[in-house]
Amino acid sequence: AFLSSFILDSVCWEVVGVVKLWNEWCRTSSTTNVLPTDSFCLFYRLISDPTVLLCQCSCYVAEDQQFQWLEKVFGCMRKEGLQVTVLSTCPVADYKTQESTLTLPSPFLKALKTKEFKEQVCCPLLEQPNIVRDLPAAVLSYCQVWQIPAVLYQCYTDVIKLDTVTIEAFKPLLASEILKSLVKDVSESTKILKKLLTANETHSNIYI
Repeated sequence: AFLSSFILDSVCWEVVGVVKLWNEWCRTSSTTNVLPTDSFCLFYRLISDPTVLLCQCSCYVAEDQQFQWLEKVFGCMRKEGLQVTVLSTCPVADYKTQESTLTLPSPFLKALKTKEFKEQVCCPLLEQPNIVRDLPAAVLSYCQVWQIPAVLYQCYTDVIKLDTVTIEAFKPLLASEILKSLVKDVSESTKILKKLLTANETHSNIYI
């Protein structure tokens, strides 16, 4: 939602790849004839600079699928000069701290980076003994092994469904070296954000 609101648009970006998965959490009827409209992972390329790729992954990638996912995705890229930024969210209940999570100003960002990432991060680093998991952790581990500069920005939130506050928690990243040149018109971003939230609220009414 953050990328769709502040970065992506159909004028500057084009879809260049898709990934469709099947596991216990995401079951699809067909693994052939994959279309962007029903895919779970979409890959976009910046038209003005084809070296910039963006992946939106809205599905669960099981542990036994993560290595294959990484091999297929990174196997299509040159590792020389590559830099990776990962955005992810998780419940604030997963955050380990000596103080009560009830007093934390949720949502908040924490960063974790590989040894080769030399740029300044946009938020405090994740403290021990906190860990990250699932696909974001797998991507960061892959980059550490292959000596690829990479940073993970993890947003800890106390809400389950999409909301403006959680999405805007990522806004400090718009000033980062890697994203500041990709930011689109802010007024347009606000419209898209409202549309995304409205669609989410309509879908959530099923469970009320």
